[in-house]
Amino acid sequence: RPQHDAICKERAAELRDEILFKQPERTNVGDCPICFLPLPLDKQKSMMNSCCSKIICKGCVYADMMRDKKVDYSCPFCRKMIPDTKREQYKDVMKRATANDSFAMILLGVRCYSKGDFRGAFKHYEKAAELGNVDAHYHLSLLYLMGEGVEKDEEKRAYHLEEAAIGGHPEARYHLAAIEQQNGREVERRVKHLIIGANLGYSQSIQALKTCYKDGLVSKEEFAAALRGHQAAVDATKSPQREAGEKALAQF
Repeated sequence: RPQHDAICKERAAELRDEILFKQPERTNVGDCPICFLPLPLDKQKSMMNSCCSKIICKGCVYADMMRDKKVDYSCPFCRKMIPDTKREQYKDVMKRATANDSFAMILLGVRCYSKGDFRGAFKHYEKAAELGNVDAHYHLSLLYLMGEGVEKDEEKRAYHLEEAAIGGHPEARYHLAAIEQQNGREVERRVKHLIIGANLGYSQSIQALKTCYKDGLVSKEEFAAALRGHQAAVDATKSPQREAGEKALAQF
């Protein structure tokens, strides 16, 4: 019986690794719901409105503004007027959260956290994670790391980082690579995490791989492939419309 249990645990770990080290097709940020291009990892290059919780690239936001020559700004996606006050925005977020919108729950969690209500933040993140929100898993990992709203728990932290990484969260993937290094585990696992993150367009993963390459932990071919993958992921988020929008909206 003990031998059978050991074999089952070993096989379960193997299956988990197969899922964990599979290259995600896209990042957790996803695509712009209007132009359908991958959204940049840089959150300054996109916007999320409280009315519908859709993340929209600034290229589409600017194009919508220019097309209608608006004075009163409405959401480019759902066409609802953007609230003028934070109180109205909060009402929108609460309405979305009541409808089980996981992105709205994240916003409520962030709001609680900023006020020092870590337990409240945990509850919102936990509910969002149950609904499949990848970013919620990452936020939960940070709470377990710091022991904010919950007791410190490295095992639960690692679990939520893995769930986020599987869902295409490159920063969570980067933290997993750091954990592998800190625990003195095999270099191969650390490098795999970094390569996957690089292929998602995460710059810090490339910088870490550069160090690995200098230390002889990554081959020239592996590093070159990661550089190409990183550049391809970054280029996929670019367009003339986005460049024009980012430039124009930077003035506001």
